[in-house]
Amino acid sequence: MPEQRDALTELVRQHVGTGKRWSTREFTGVAVDPETGWAPGKSLVGKIIGGQNYNVTPQLVSALAAGLGLPREVVAAAAHLQVIGYTVEELAEGAPATLLRTLGPAAGSDEKARAVAARWDAEHTSNSH
Repeated sequence: MPEQRDALTELVRQHVGTGKRWSTREFTGVAVDPETGWAPGKSLVGKIIGGQNYNVTPQLVSALAAGLGLPREVVAAAAHLQVIGYTVEELAEGAPATLLRTLGPAAGSDEKARAVAARWDAEHTSNSH
């Protein structure tokens, strides 16, 4: 089984926080669940980027996807990876594979991540011809 990562936290950290695309306050204004209108508060966003414990809900996933400008499936894959993990087979395609490309390698696993990305690219290229 691949290493479990705090993928949802990593995904949000890439865009939110000091020196990033949005401050926590700005992000709460754009991270709104389009179905319910629910948005995480500044303190919840702070917990997420701080790596603290928080509950992952469908509304949170939708709001984060809207705020990050990512497909909901990719953000849901991040939540799944963080809370449950994936098997190697589940990481081969679809939203989980897209997520791993978006996140980049885990700390200390650059060489392995490059090898996996090269294999995916080779498979994609051979399947698209």
